[in-house]
Amino acid sequence: MFVSTSLVFGLMRSLGVFFVEFVQYFEESAQAISWISSIGLAAQQFFSPLGAALCNAYNTRPVVMTGGFLSGLGLILASQATCLVHLYLTMGVISGLGWGLVFTPMVATVMAKFTHRRALALGLGFSSIGLSSFAFNPLFQLLVETYAWRGALLILGGLSLNIMACGALIRPECRSKGPAKLDSQSRLPCSDMLQRVSSYLEVSLLCERPYLTYTLGVTLFNFGYFVPYFHLVAHSRHVGFSEYGAAFIMSAAGVTDIFGRIVSGWFSDLGHFRVIHLLILWTVLAGVFIMLLPVSSLMGSYSALMVISLLYGFCSGALTSMVFAVVPMIMGVERMMGGLGLLQLIESCGGLLGTPLSGWLRDNTGNYVASFMVAGSFVLLGSLTMTTLPHFFSCTDPPPPKRPVLIDNSDALRLELAQKNCCSSEMNHQAVEQTKR
Repeated sequence: MFVSTSLVFGLMRSLGVFFVEFVQYFEESAQAISWISSIGLAAQQFFSPLGAALCNAYNTRPVVMTGGFLSGLGLILASQATCLVHLYLTMGVISGLGWGLVFTPMVATVMAKFTHRRALALGLGFSSIGLSSFAFNPLFQLLVETYAWRGALLILGGLSLNIMACGALIRPECRSKGPAKLDSQSRLPCSDMLQRVSSYLEVSLLCERPYLTYTLGVTLFNFGYFVPYFHLVAHSRHVGFSEYGAAFIMSAAGVTDIFGRIVSGWFSDLGHFRVIHLLILWTVLAGVFIMLLPVSSLMGSYSALMVISLLYGFCSGALTSMVFAVVPMIMGVERMMGGLGLLQLIESCGGLLGTPLSGWLRDNTGNYVASFMVAGSFVLLGSLTMTTLPHFFSCTDPPPPKRPVLIDNSDALRLELAQKNCCSSEMNHQAVEQTKR
């Protein structure tokens, strides 16, 4: 998980280095270029239920290995792009599909394996995102200057293929119990097949208020959370800082991101506060620091922008571990694989629209001040939504919900026939007894 997440979100968060290069090469608006990263992020979240369903039906290992191949293939094909549509399809759809098949299965596998120190385990696994952000931003800038953006994307494609090796190390049965796996030789009626697919995706969660409330809050987070990672480098260059100076700001934020993930996971496992309360704390602070990012650079102070970026990096890293640590408390461990995929599907609309909205505000205002203000407002609004969760103001966590017991139509039919046979045999036995008498 440590390596694979660095090659998914660590790489995704460092693509801001390519933003300025694409604007200059294709001579397009900031909004049009922003769709590249937004489509990739949205595709990763949109296809997460597919990855979860395939893992429930078959095994995690081949799913993650396939995702690693697709993520590398998309970046390799993007290096040959001649227009923005090519980048939308390659970096956006193909790589996004690969990321979706990697991220959710990896996270769900680790969450199912750890019970007592789950938040710390997630924090350690996610810390690679901050570490890779620190290393990738100056590395990508060097690759762009040395090989141009085409050569840099080709190298990143080869680097992403290492996810296949991570997938090969997953034990096939290292997951929580779910529905029975599909048998390729069996033939099921259409209704039974739909019911089985629904159970793989955990669609029943959409009827539960806590899950819907939590999903809405996370979706609002997504509208603003990723904006700094895609536009902070461009904003820094816009206010007059050098290319490497702008890239180093994101690298520095990546360092504090590492500590934020580990510290928040460790502190959460101490049990002094509920995880949902810690999530709200880190989310509110992250939203405030997002809104302060453009304000700190209005006077051209590089040190002020650096300090706010460091604080934002710590809080954004801290809240990520908490977002996933709360998931088992909302839906239970048994439904975690499908529920996590469904959550990623719904929140994909926030990832899809957040960055283009930020680019549109930049095109219409001439700077990124309004972009970061609106992004921070969405994060704060998501925090406010979380406070409506049931038992939010309680000092103890409620018991996690259990998976509802469902019986397939075929199973019900077999049960009914067995009952009828039992009844008929009893009647025959009684008739024989009466005849003897």
